[in-house]
Amino acid sequence: MDNHAANTSPVVSFDDESLILVNSNDEVVGYANKDLVHDGPGILHRAFSLFIFNSKSELLLQQRSSSKRLWGGYWSNSVCSHPRQGETLETAVQRRLAEELGFNCPLEYLYNFEYQANFGDIGTEHELCSILVGHFNGEVAANSEEIDSWRWITPQQLDFELKSKPEIFTPWFKLEWHELKLNWASKIGL
Repeated sequence: MDNHAANTSPVVSFDDESLILVNSNDEVVGYANKDLVHDGPGILHRAFSLFIFNSKSELLLQQRSSSKRLWGGYWSNSVCSHPRQGETLETAVQRRLAEELGFNCPLEYLYNFEYQANFGDIGTEHELCSILVGHFNGEVAANSEEIDSWRWITPQQLDFELKSKPEIFTPWFKLEWHELKLNWASKIGL
């Protein structure tokens, strides 16, 4: 069952927020606003993806707001965003978890990877993305500025949907889920 986000949510993401530009070794090479780093072929920048599971081993999925520039309306992992200039990864992931889903929980870093995904003429994600997992069983208070809908899903149902309707999911999520199942399944209880 899909749950819709509340309509009275604050704006928490801005096109002019300063993101951290990095090289493939995750060394800082500069800063640029969010809008600019997603133009054309994209500029490599730091990002993160969170995977939140409940005690039934279900994954919390979100449907990105249809107003988002890139992949609006697509289903994706629990949270995906960027640390801002001057912000540590640890601070950024907890900030964004609270801003998007209305809760915090302990998160464990697993790995990072670089990818580039083009969204037609609209823009590109080119990210060095850190993957973190956490567990949560409480109430979700999704931010309607960021999320159209959300749901808990079993790994088996997700695999079925990824095979039958891959076009409704973000490209980074498909890459991350494959890696989690291939190399991290026992660690995260899949």
